[in-house]
Amino acid sequence: MDINTALPLVIRKPKVHGGLAHGLHEAAKAIEQHNAHLCVLADDCDQPDYVKLVKAPCADQNVKVPSAPSAKTLGEWAGVSKISFLIY
Repeated sequence: MDINTALPLVIRKPKVHGGLAHGLHEAAKAIEQHNAHLCVLADDCDQPDYVKLVKAPCADQNVKVPSAPSAKTLGEWAGVSKISFLIY
């Protein structure tokens, strides 16, 4: 099973239980509060500042940062239409 097959399955459980953070603000907040276990970042995120803002604290907190092929795909996995990353 590759990562693009496994990630939607991993995202499904916290999505059902309300443990998914969407967007930059919620993601940064969850990382800072040590509530993040995984942060999925879209490969086509074209804002380098956003990528740094997410990856640096994730590295400090030992949070894994796998990537989704596109923001559209990540949004479909998370149940939203447009998103660059999410955290649970």
